[in-house]
Amino acid sequence: MKIGILALQGDFREHISVLHRLGIETAEVRLPEDLTGLSGLIIPGGESTTIGKLAVMYNLLEPLREIADGIPIWGPCAGMIFMAKEIDQEQPLLGIMDITVERNAFGRQVDSFKTYLDIPVLNKFNPKPYPAVFIRAPKLAAVRGNGKVIAELKDGTAVAAQQGKWLVTAFHPELTEDDRFHRYFLSLI
Repeated sequence: MKIGILALQGDFREHISVLHRLGIETAEVRLPEDLTGLSGLIIPGGESTTIGKLAVMYNLLEPLREIADGIPIWGPCAGMIFMAKEIDQEQPLLGIMDITVERNAFGRQVDSFKTYLDIPVLNKFNPKPYPAVFIRAPKLAAVRGNGKVIAELKDGTAVAAQQGKWLVTAFHPELTEDDRFHRYFLSLI
């Protein structure tokens, strides 16, 4: 098993670190040829506009769309925005997941927060609440088709969804010591 981490911008190193702790081989993806032989792909948090522009610059959009049908893909934070079919502004998107995302829905950097979420899909690893870190986080404004919400804040705001083997989270699991979300992603392979 080899997991690719889109390494154009953002916190890709943190995901690599978690996966290495789990004994998983990783590959940094910067060019189309880096997509060969992957079992899954993580599009990390960072700045979604920059990720989109760099994906266009390095001719990655179409190759990413082509492999999306065959492998699990997970987009935390900026990755969630990049994977969405619809967002609240114009920018390059991978556009594979039938969701609408509102960027920076919880405010600016100073409004970042940590909360504990009950996420039933993680219960097979441990049923304790999950420590979710939100940094300039987006939110799911709509989940359509065969997508389903898998995590919500206490007020009902959707912050994670799954559509088949594709996952999105508004929060940053790579910034905690809790590796359950990474293990859940790996279980989809």
